[in-house]
Amino acid sequence: MPVSFRDYYQILGVSKSATADEIKSAFRKLARKHHPDLAKDKKAAEEKFKEINEAYEVLSDPENRKKYDSYGANWSQIGSGYGRAAHAQPSGFGGMGGFASMGGEEFQFAGSGYSDFFEQFFGTRRSGSPFGDMKEKPQEGSDIEADILVPLEEILHGATRQISLRKSPSQPLQTYTIKIPQGVHEGQRIRLAGQGSPGGPQGKPGDLYLRIKLEKHPDFYVQGSDIYYDLEVPPWQAVLGGELMIPTLSGRIKLKIPPKSEQGKKFRIPQQGLPKSSGERGDFFALLHIMIPTTLSKEEKIAWEKLRALAQC
Repeated sequence: MPVSFRDYYQILGVSKSATADEIKSAFRKLARKHHPDLAKDKKAAEEKFKEINEAYEVLSDPENRKKYDSYGANWSQIGSGYGRAAHAQPSGFGGMGGFASMGGEEFQFAGSGYSDFFEQFFGTRRSGSPFGDMKEKPQEGSDIEADILVPLEEILHGATRQISLRKSPSQPLQTYTIKIPQGVHEGQRIRLAGQGSPGGPQGKPGDLYLRIKLEKHPDFYVQGSDIYYDLEVPPWQAVLGGELMIPTLSGRIKLKIPPKSEQGKKFRIPQQGLPKSSGERGDFFALLHIMIPTTLSKEEKIAWEKLRALAQC
């Protein structure tokens, strides 16, 4: 079945000339609206959330966006195996992705959580030679690398996941059960020994490596084991102070904002980040962003003018 082109700009509702900030803003708005934890129809929301994540992953990365823009709807002319890993799905399985061909070898992951278009456009990685050094040692199989998309909730609690891989159209689909450890970091790899490309006579097969890829979150971003949250407040709340309920991975908590808080003030909530190798958790940081109103009613403008007059007294 032919693979259809995906218009990522249309998915996020932005123009092709959109800035990085506009793309981020559109993603956050849509991701909050369709986050599976907040939706009544969780299955439909999960599919929409994956679609939004896929669009943002491409358009938020300058290199990926440049490649995508260069080919556009003519993407199929580049063939497959464009240099990016295929992905394994966060939960369950969807349809089979398209085959990515590399040096005569083809690999296909089941239900990647990304569209067939994404997988075929960016391809599946293979590392090392598929034949090894024929003069000095048996022909060894090459390693296969693929990204596995992991939501922050699974990094917090750990998870067991099933992925499926077909190494060529003529081979059966192989299913593997893998463990996502608590506190695993972006870029870490899970190794499945001997599950890569087969070797030649007397040569051992390569390995399959699953590289951890953090699923984008509409509210949080991660640095190491710490979680960061942009806390947006109106100017009067920064001046007068008050209490707010803010989200964390463990649920909503109450945060007290002291009077006369300045832009960029950092609030630390200990032990509310992601797990560390020591067994402890990192911290949660709320960064204060004072939101200046972009539109004013007549009454609001009068109130601001009164404040200006008072400040000049």
